[in-house]
Amino acid sequence: MTAALTSKLSVLTGGPGTGKTTTLKMVLEALDEGEFEVALASPTGRAAKRLSEATGRQAYTVHRLLGYGGDGFTYDESAPLDADFVIVDEASMLDVQLLHALTRALKPEAHLLLVGDIDQLPSVGPGNVLRDMIESGLAHVTRLEVIFRQDEGSHIVLNAHRINNGDAPFMDNRSSDFFFFVNTDATAAAELLVDVVINRVPAKFGVDPLETVQVIAPMYRGPAGVDSLNLVLQQALNGNPALAHKRFGDRIYRTGDKVMQTRNNYEKDVYNGDIGRISGFDFEESTMEVVVDGRYIVYEFNEVIEELTLAYCISTHKSQGSEYPIVVMPVVKQHYMMLQRNLLYTAITRAKQAVVLVGDKQAVYMAVNNNRVTQRYGGLLHFLTE
Repeated sequence: MTAALTSKLSVLTGGPGTGKTTTLKMVLEALDEGEFEVALASPTGRAAKRLSEATGRQAYTVHRLLGYGGDGFTYDESAPLDADFVIVDEASMLDVQLLHALTRALKPEAHLLLVGDIDQLPSVGPGNVLRDMIESGLAHVTRLEVIFRQDEGSHIVLNAHRINNGDAPFMDNRSSDFFFFVNTDATAAAELLVDVVINRVPAKFGVDPLETVQVIAPMYRGPAGVDSLNLVLQQALNGNPALAHKRFGDRIYRTGDKVMQTRNNYEKDVYNGDIGRISGFDFEESTMEVVVDGRYIVYEFNEVIEELTLAYCISTHKSQGSEYPIVVMPVVKQHYMMLQRNLLYTAITRAKQAVVLVGDKQAVYMAVNNNRVTQRYGGLLHFLTE
């Protein structure tokens, strides 16, 4: 905590249950005593919402904090942010360009604290910001390693740390919140996954799968990929042909469908990865309405194809910065190109209540043993150490 208060540039990193949020709250309380201006931000709208809920304070997306408009950012070195401390949560999702824009907007005397889990997937954009920042030696780094949050009998946090340490997760189905259903054939595993989502999980936990379960897949292609599972799960969970619907290209959207925003839309205040449910169509006005976090967002029909996609199943990258009650994930050898330790780790740490893996245990071992962090040349490390 002292490092965050005294260092101009500091990093707080740790896995699930190690106390990042608790430490952050302590930092904020100390800053309150000093009457500093503090700005809280995250790279995505979902992460900013979670940060607000965790701290009880207003948090923004980094884009909104910097006053992003069509022509760029309002705040830069000529018009810096009026903040003594800027704290960015889920900093592993920052890319080089966004970090550069943020640092340009800081007052010379401002402090920057980056909070995140270095072992999660890096950003979709260029660079590996959190890792580069740590390896540069220029930031004061605090690593939280002791697990404080782990319920009796819980294996989510335990298995996350096992995976991160290169050990296979416990897959004996003896825990209350971590399960594995075996089928080594990708097509059969996909069919089993659908049964898990629509029958077994609701029977075990007494939940509505549409509201509670998020399927996360490593790849888009193949029978156990995002694209195929979305169509199958849509038909299983919301396939009533009597529901109001409209075809958009090769997709049919129905009232009640689960959809995801695929790009940031600052006018509508919805962001890449936000998930909602279709609430209705207005065919006279050529609009579709989606409920996102209790807000009704109206899309013109010509916006739907560009901005929305089905969200019964999403990619691991799209899940970053979000939490879901129950995560169900296919893990099959057909996904071998994407089976990496940080991908599996990222997916299971999205779950709050339970994780269900479906597929081939050998594919899990492949992922755990593949710790080759993709080399990403965003130029940040070179810039920092020049």
